Amino acid sequence: MLLCTTDSLDGYKIEEYLGIVTGETISGANVVRDIMATVTDYVGGRSGTYEEVLGDARQSTLAEISDRAQILGANGVIGIAFDYETIGARGSMLLVTATGTAVRISKN
Repeated sequence: MLLCTTDSLDGYKIEEYLGIVTGETISGANVVRDIMATVTDYVGGRSGTYEEVLGDARQSTLAEISDRAQILGANGVIGIAFDYETIGARGSMLLVTATGTAVRISKN
């Protein structure tokens, strides 16, 4: 499955547009990660703990898009766009959503 953020693929012909596919992942950061992020917030630097959660959520969302596109008979998804939100009473949950267009492609 070829996944991309562009609306065309060099070297490929789009044979058929199969529809919009979406993926959603909600991830929570546990107490230990919250504590480590708080320390990073005070001393500065990057929060590797939250970056890991974000990366895992993004990969999970891409896998979901890929699975849904395969169900439609696609072998590619183009125009993928991500959105990130915090949700929950304390804003401690991370929502990653992605949308794209499932396509059937062939090499030129």
